Amino acid sequence: MEVLPSEQKKILTQAINEGRDKVFSRYGKAPSKAFSEIFIQYILTFFGWLTVFVTIGIAYVLLKDGIIFFQKASIIEFFTGTEWAPFGEPKKLGVLPLVNGTLMVALGAIVISIPLGIGTAIFLTQFATRQIREILTPLIEILGGIPTVVYGYFALDIVTPILKKIFPEIEIFNALSASIVVGISLIPMITSLSSEAIRVVPKKIQNGAYALGLTKFHVITRITIPAALSGIIASIILAFARAIGETMAVTLAAGASPKMGFNYLESIQTMTAFIVQVSLGDTPAGSIEYYTIYAIGLTLFIITFSFNWIALQIVRKFREEYK
Repeated sequence: MEVLPSEQKKILTQAINEGRDKVFSRYGKAPSKAFSEIFIQYILTFFGWLTVFVTIGIAYVLLKDGIIFFQKASIIEFFTGTEWAPFGEPKKLGVLPLVNGTLMVALGAIVISIPLGIGTAIFLTQFATRQIREILTPLIEILGGIPTVVYGYFALDIVTPILKKIFPEIEIFNALSASIVVGISLIPMITSLSSEAIRVVPKKIQNGAYALGLTKFHVITRITIPAALSGIIASIILAFARAIGETMAVTLAAGASPKMGFNYLESIQTMTAFIVQVSLGDTPAGSIEYYTIYAIGLTLFIITFSFNWIALQIVRKFREEYK
């Protein structure tokens, strides 16, 4: 007599239960969920929600004090004005020069960090031996742990004098040296995230390409990199967002001259550098100059949040799933 699927399921369930009962009869009762597991679960849940509430709190503070600024100044002038001089009379509150300086440093840093970061990731995952990876990986990660203020002094003492020999007209504080040191600081992020994206590409896909007669160069450029492209692009966007929020390195290296030009040999000022300038304590609390830091902070928060959201959408849309 043929056994129906439902009867098969019943028989299989009964056999599993009987086996389980034999084990428990030998070693005791079924173990209940340990207190430590429950405790860890609640702790992790707490920290997860704490992160959400901290983000909401930051957004609330920036929005609350940013609204006070926009009650005293024109929001249209703020986002469209091409002159930034909040300490003079008449006050010029166009944030575009600060945005221009921020984007200059971020773009310059990305141009430097993309080839170095992705190239390093390809070398570590495709060419380097295990011994070389164990040596190079910690050395690269050290770059990400160096305080950014050190990068600022490195730009002033090392990078700018070298650039002075190449470009005699370069200023002491300039966007180029700031871009170089920020680009160096971004290499660990791009390398780490790109390496993880490359590692998840199944070996069988690469082996299949080798079986078809492709060289290692063609396998990397036509198989591995396209398969890991979503993770690589996400790493670049996240690194760009971090470059936008960089503070101390650009404060020391780029200067404090908000401009609308695109000359990397001149002094500029970024949004974060201006926030540092106002936060030194010389600005009276409650004045319009004081509230500029919240308006700029809100603008910076929106920009970085947007880039993180774009990176998330790219990962979701182009993510490759392998079985």
